[in-house]
Amino acid sequence: MERKALLIMPQPGDASQPRRAPSQEQISERVATGVLDDVLSTINRVGGCSEPLRLRGQLTAVDTSTGAAEPVWSTSGQPGQVLMVACGNRRASRCPACADTYRGDTFHLIRSGLIGGDKGVPEQVRSHPRVFATLTAPSFGPVHRGPDASGQAVVCHPRRSSVACYRRHAAGDPLIGQPLDADSYDYDGHVLWNNHAGDLWSRFTVYLRRHLADAAGVGRTEFNDTVRVSYAKVAEFQTRGLVHFHAVVRLDTKRSDGVVEPPPEWATVELLTGAIRSAAAAVVVPADTDTGSRFLAWGEQVDVHSITSGTFTSGGVDEEAVAAYIAKYATKSTTEDGTLDRRVFAGAPLDHLGLTDHQRRLIHACWRLSEVPGLEERKLDRWAHTLGFRGHFSTKSRRYSTTLGELRQVRRDFRAGQARTSGHDELLGTLPDADDTTLIVGSFSFAGQGYAHPVDRWLAESHHRSRVLSRRVGREELADLEEVA
Repeated sequence: MERKALLIMPQPGDASQPRRAPSQEQISERVATGVLDDVLSTINRVGGCSEPLRLRGQLTAVDTSTGAAEPVWSTSGQPGQVLMVACGNRRASRCPACADTYRGDTFHLIRSGLIGGDKGVPEQVRSHPRVFATLTAPSFGPVHRGPDASGQAVVCHPRRSSVACYRRHAAGDPLIGQPLDADSYDYDGHVLWNNHAGDLWSRFTVYLRRHLADAAGVGRTEFNDTVRVSYAKVAEFQTRGLVHFHAVVRLDTKRSDGVVEPPPEWATVELLTGAIRSAAAAVVVPADTDTGSRFLAWGEQVDVHSITSGTFTSGGVDEEAVAAYIAKYATKSTTEDGTLDRRVFAGAPLDHLGLTDHQRRLIHACWRLSEVPGLEERKLDRWAHTLGFRGHFSTKSRRYSTTLGELRQVRRDFRAGQARTSGHDELLGTLPDADDTTLIVGSFSFAGQGYAHPVDRWLAESHHRSRVLSRRVGREELADLEEVA
């Protein structure tokens, strides 16, 4: 396969970190242009987005009964002759404001599937069997270990490898996650496992239903007709560069109309816990390499905890904490774990990206394996920036709860109604009232991304940090009021 591209997109600094304030001269220059009010209005409308999209085009009202079309709004009258739209990027390293919105939506999606009461999920789901499961990758070679779950530093690998490390690495040590012996590390297996992680999960969900049926002593067809396995999961990169999955798994009675009801009495948390462990151990996915076929499986570490309602029990975790935990990792910057938040093309220089030797080897393994016959369709070169992982970072089953699209539409409708009522939105104020005979058609083209001036981006990020601080203060004040009450 011929390498076609030798380019790489620029890797910006972490947008989640406060940007250095512009100089007084830059601010004065921007104020002197007389456009600051328009800039602040735009920043407020896009919610403090760091890299908004610039669109150019118009809206046209079409009378569906006559076919007559009349332009009702155009970007030609807007500042810069463009419409600014929030980028919607989920990565905190690219846009903290949009990532914050995505995190909030994910929290409510997960939470609604755990406590119900709104968003189409009944409150009785709190009595359903629910667990929080973590499925990990196997070892492809010993790596330096960080502190354990309690934060206590542990010895890396004494007497477990010909290359041992007896140090206790504190949190933040750059050696954590790096191979003890890079020359013997299985880099091909590492990137292939990442690349097939989605297939492993898909097969796991199939096996889980089979193992649940076998453990309950019912036929598999009867189980599939009676019980629905609902889940929501998120992928997280470990410091060694491998993904693992955190998932909420819930059992419901299966109904054709989609109504969520409690499962049969024999469907218990204990039954679900055992089936998750046995199903994970049984899953195998074949993969071809230049040295022959190999079989990929989950790692031995499979953690399963029951989910409790507001009170902690031995071995259980609180539903609010689970929702917050999963939402956190749905937007976590992948750059924190050794991967990039932008694609790198095959053969591109990597020196300016600040990668470790381990990360470089993984990216090069993706590029090399992409040329192996039989692996072309795995598109490893396209996903080299995520070390081969090509799945969605956040997914759910159809009936678990609401969807991100529905949550966004509710927010969009609320904001539109708010703007119409206040009369402060020029765009909405020009549109005719919606009816059965009028159709609003938009025609827009991409005109670029980001702000035209560095002061504008600094103001946007300041706007977002101010919103975050306001919400934090509001939560603290609410907690103080509840404590007093």
